[in-house]
Amino acid sequence: MLALADELTREAEHVFARLMARAVGAGNDTAFASMIATRAAGGGALPVWLGLDLQAFRGLITYHFPGVSPDVLSATDGGIPLKAARQDEREELIDLMLTYRAHESPSEVWMAQTVAAGCMAGDHLWHDLGLWNRGELTALMRRNFPLLAARNVKDMKWKRFLYKQLCETEGIHVCRAPSCEVCVDYHVCFGPED
Repeated sequence: MLALADELTREAEHVFARLMARAVGAGNDTAFASMIATRAAGGGALPVWLGLDLQAFRGLITYHFPGVSPDVLSATDGGIPLKAARQDEREELIDLMLTYRAHESPSEVWMAQTVAAGCMAGDHLWHDLGLWNRGELTALMRRNFPLLAARNVKDMKWKRFLYKQLCETEGIHVCRAPSCEVCVDYHVCFGPED
């Protein structure tokens, strides 16, 4: 089992290096390279083309990694397909993030779509996205959605934070405690994800 993990890591590192050799120096180059490399090596939980449609994925590759073929991922490289019943949920997450986008790069839209696709999976968001650590997720949230990220003042786990924001937008407050600090599930929502 360890040999398989080492092989996947080497494959991901190879694809990552290939992408970064062509990176244009844009803010999301490293995050997208990590996601694509992990997906290409069979890791993460993102659906086909990072949860983007093929045209958007090709746009992402052209923008961030000119000269790299979009075939770095193919339709067969996708993770679990998104259930139609969760499409509305995904759209709400995308809308939430885009409401707070930095308006500095077209890749903010691709990032919102990809992060929302990652939210549909069941592990820690950074892991489902195929990022290599939680710090990468925090950095991309701050870069792409700075006003939203600034609201996460207590370092709540990102997936929980995003869903909490959706609930608050709708006026839904499901927490059993009057504040997070006294909630019995505090350790589940806050703290390290490693």
